[in-house]
Amino acid sequence: MRAVWYERTGPARSVLQFGERPLPEPGPGEVRVKLMASGVNPADTYRRAGTNWANEFPLIIPNSDGAGIVEKLGAEVDPGLLGQRVWLYNAQRGRPFGTAAEFTCVPTDYIHSLPDQIGFEVGACLGIPCMTAHRCLFADGPVQGLRVLVSGGGGAVGNYAVQLARWGGAAWIGATASGGWKTEDSLAASADAVFDYRAADCIPRIMATSGGIDRIIEVDVAGNAAIWSEVIALNGSVVGYASRGGPTPAIPVSAVLMRKNVNLRGVVLNSAPAGARRQAMEDITTWLRGGDRLHRVAASFPLAETAAAHEAVEAGTKRGTVVTLPQQ
Repeated sequence: MRAVWYERTGPARSVLQFGERPLPEPGPGEVRVKLMASGVNPADTYRRAGTNWANEFPLIIPNSDGAGIVEKLGAEVDPGLLGQRVWLYNAQRGRPFGTAAEFTCVPTDYIHSLPDQIGFEVGACLGIPCMTAHRCLFADGPVQGLRVLVSGGGGAVGNYAVQLARWGGAAWIGATASGGWKTEDSLAASADAVFDYRAADCIPRIMATSGGIDRIIEVDVAGNAAIWSEVIALNGSVVGYASRGGPTPAIPVSAVLMRKNVNLRGVVLNSAPAGARRQAMEDITTWLRGGDRLHRVAASFPLAETAAAHEAVEAGTKRGTVVTLPQQ
């Protein structure tokens, strides 16, 4: 099969190789998927670059997310899966061979049926972004009737979080964004209000509009601590999936976490409880079938141009998820 791989970490064009690799064989409980699209997420670029990760294996095919068709079954796998359209995640998490290839093998727990009306490129956007959004929203219980604030509502995770909060019955959904298309996409995803997190009046505007937030989905725990610590309501939850403002921020433990009985939770998808990840896949697929949803494919690249795809993610200006197309 054609694939992209690296044997050392570093810049995309320096370390990514393109060529032929052996066709993988599914083990017990696994399926082989003919990949029609591969999603490129920031975490995939961090791993390839060596940011906070050493090489986990001698040779790595990058990218965790993808979508395609189940074309071979391992032992002890339901025969009904053969030929199914599926979306998948975690292909390269604790495993060497991800989705930057024409085929990949994953456990059946890592796949879910892809509704017929959903294209493969969209399917490749669902893994890390949409499942992270789901985990952040529902890790502390339902959002029915709650006031939810999504930090970075125009980003890939944030945009899905706004939509899933609406699906989950939130009473009010706000988002923060920096204006332009990020504000437009937050509103298109169904946010009731969008706030410029850089504005001096951001905090009073959030409080005047919402009265306080029950659950905050936070893209930058450190960088936005001054905001979330002020707007979080009694007994609320702040759930963060990134902290680009700093890995060891000063947290107002006594004044906010203790006095307000606030839960501060971190989320990394691949180490979240297996049952929560399975529920996320079930719920997301149900949500997909429920009507028109907003998906943003930022750019599509042929498999041979995976280095360019990684660079497009690293540029920090993408609108949605970058994908590669292994079968082109």
